[in-house]
Amino acid sequence: MKRLFIPLLSIAMLASCGTARTFTDTSSPQFASNVKGDKEFLSAYREIKADDLKKNLYVIASDEMGGRDTGSPGQKKAGEYMINYYKSLGVSYPKALGSYYQKVPADYMKQRGGSNLPDSENILAFIEGSEKPEEIIVISGHYDHVGTKDGVVYNGADDDGSGTVAVMEIAKAFQAAKKSGNGPKRSILFLHVTGEEHGLFGSEYYTDNPVFPLANTVVDLNIDMIGRDDPENRGKQYVYVIGSEMLSSQLKVINEAANKRTNNLELNYKYDDPNDPQRLYYRSDHYNFAKNNIPVAFFFDGIHEDYHKPTDDVEKIDYALLAKRTQLVFATAWELANRKDRIVVDQK
Repeated sequence: MKRLFIPLLSIAMLASCGTARTFTDTSSPQFASNVKGDKEFLSAYREIKADDLKKNLYVIASDEMGGRDTGSPGQKKAGEYMINYYKSLGVSYPKALGSYYQKVPADYMKQRGGSNLPDSENILAFIEGSEKPEEIIVISGHYDHVGTKDGVVYNGADDDGSGTVAVMEIAKAFQAAKKSGNGPKRSILFLHVTGEEHGLFGSEYYTDNPVFPLANTVVDLNIDMIGRDDPENRGKQYVYVIGSEMLSSQLKVINEAANKRTNNLELNYKYDDPNDPQRLYYRSDHYNFAKNNIPVAFFFDGIHEDYHKPTDDVEKIDYALLAKRTQLVFATAWELANRKDRIVVDQK
């Protein structure tokens, strides 16, 4: 996650609207959605496994990747690993793009304060929807970190290696559903952005140069640091959710229902407070979608003691909790992708 926020106009908070839930009522601890049926959902949901997240993170956040600074050889190596993973799943790229790469030019970043950065790339994987392919659900996370300083690698296992592997694992779950004949009705774009640490450059470039029209983009579910806990929530089964009711009265309701029917984590809305000094709503890649009037939810574990330090390593990740948070994002995306109507944009 970006250390320093870019000064932006504050968006006023709005009260949540109690719209009708689209999930079936049940006392079962298992998630139950009425959009494709429990059996289809659960089969895909169970594809998300702590061991698989761990396996990928041990590669993405290894010393070999050199801290994944924007445009660095290590970041490019991490990107190649991710693309080979998608190829192994049979998940391709957007046809209009022609590859998994969306180049983010150095000149673009330089104009926004990234004066010494080389060319870099966003990485896009894509599953086309079966019934409403023109409507796009974006699941995003940045795969850059801060590189190597004085010979010490800043591996960024949590920031944002955790979000990177979560996006990859969610893609695996949706692809498994597709292979069994239960692919999403709406299309899913798995968007790995670059340049977040230097100024949200990759997500801004995507929204300035969208592969799919922003008018057709239903939502962005952004994952940035979901593998640890912060001192305030030490040992708790929780996740911060930021921005879910800023633009749509339905998104927070859907996410809460998905949570209740799955792992029932504690959803913490502390950072939705516009007066919070951290201003986290403005500090990760979802904001570039929100400023284009696209509903967002940002999933986050908080500011812990290893944030932006070389000690943010794979050994400190809580993989069971990482899996639960990843499952929550998947469950929310499943409902958004398969419900009859796209969610409304009715908050300003």
